[in-house]
Amino acid sequence: MSVRRLHTEQPTEAFAFNPENLAWAKRTIAKYPPGKQASAVIPVLWRAQEQNDNWVSKPVIEYVANMLGMAYIRVLEVATFYTMFQLQPVGRIAHVQVCGTTPCMLRGAEALKDVCRHRIHHDQHHLSGDGNFSWEEVECLGACVNAPMVQIFKDTYEDLTPATLEKLIDDLAAGRKVKAGPQINRHLASPEGGLTTLTDPSLYEGQREFTRVEPPPPAEAPPKT
Repeated sequence: MSVRRLHTEQPTEAFAFNPENLAWAKRTIAKYPPGKQASAVIPVLWRAQEQNDNWVSKPVIEYVANMLGMAYIRVLEVATFYTMFQLQPVGRIAHVQVCGTTPCMLRGAEALKDVCRHRIHHDQHHLSGDGNFSWEEVECLGACVNAPMVQIFKDTYEDLTPATLEKLIDDLAAGRKVKAGPQINRHLASPEGGLTTLTDPSLYEGQREFTRVEPPPPAEAPPKT
């Protein structure tokens, strides 16, 4: 496990939720019993990250801690433990998280990382020249059947090839609408190439009859002598 620390360069101005996010945070905190407001730290910190250009700064941690009545160190512990929280500035348009766990690696994740090295920056956690993109390799993102894949903020993009990842980056850079999910002709995690089982229509027409077969009764134990 790598050591995660706050970025060396921090904003000088304080952070505060905008009115919409403040109302959302109050509704979220109200879902927890009195005295248990700290339980809302992950969703509130996530919403703060989204508002703060998708990264967690020291002012963000202090604001969330004050809102939830927590010590600053407790919120820092959450932010540094969960890799969903970015501790330094990320791309304004996209932070590309490339899954590098075994299924994705076997299906071409290394080639996707090469695209990121070429198109964004040679090294992870660095901004592209225009500041619009950044990238990192992460552990399993839970879409193994659609490997290889990446996650950009909240959305996943699956069944990728180097060419389709290149196109995705081009479309995002140009402000074109992109489609999340599989990037091939596939519905979510359905079989690639279409169904291969349970294709007989009669299975679903209510015309098949089944006879229930009960298991035989257990054999009686021999009498004890």
